[in-house]
Amino acid sequence: MARMQSILMIEDDARLASMVSDYLQANGYTVTHAPDAQSGLNQLTNNTVDLVILDLMLPDMDGLQVCQRIRALPGATGQTPVLMLTAKGDPMDRIIGLEMGADDYLPKPFEPRELLARIRAVLRRKVMDAESAHHIMQFGSLEIDRDARRVSVRGQECELTSYQFDLLVALAERAGRVLSRDQIMEAVRGRELEAFDRSIDVHMGRIRAAIEDDAKNPQRILTVRGVGYVFARQQD
Repeated sequence: MARMQSILMIEDDARLASMVSDYLQANGYTVTHAPDAQSGLNQLTNNTVDLVILDLMLPDMDGLQVCQRIRALPGATGQTPVLMLTAKGDPMDRIIGLEMGADDYLPKPFEPRELLARIRAVLRRKVMDAESAHHIMQFGSLEIDRDARRVSVRGQECELTSYQFDLLVALAERAGRVLSRDQIMEAVRGRELEAFDRSIDVHMGRIRAAIEDDAKNPQRILTVRGVGYVFARQQD
């Protein structure tokens, strides 16, 4: 029997956490609740977790700081997908959250079904990648190992979130083709979810910072004004 996927919810609103936990458990997940940042980080470092639901506003630490600390953890734990809950749906909160390493976001208040859809989308990507055949894509000194979910430039590993890795793979698989933001999101997330358009730009900036020699003068991921992005076929 397959292991049930585990979710850690770091949320100080006990009523919301209880409602979400009951709903997710009814849909086949195990859920652990942490009421503050420190207990959440302790749970994450001591247990196997498939995904973290992280509230932006916590009593002992800002959610953005928590996300940074998660990304600083060693090994696979530091790459655990993070879905951030932002108050009032403030676009700036979303952008900052993505810049800090969150994989996705959901503004409060939200429908439990949308939360479930987003969780399934993130975890489905992990499963598909795990089941895919070993495949390494090489573009000059850039190497993308889909099986190990590693990216390196001249042998130096690049730090990317799970979602940013999927974005890079989606672009690399379509090297030489100009893709709109909608096409990129469709390739990675599917049609069932809407996304904040500018989030793609934020992620692209993070990817460029990781893989480009000069992020301000990119040679691997090029911007096509008014259209979207293209991944260069020929690279150094």
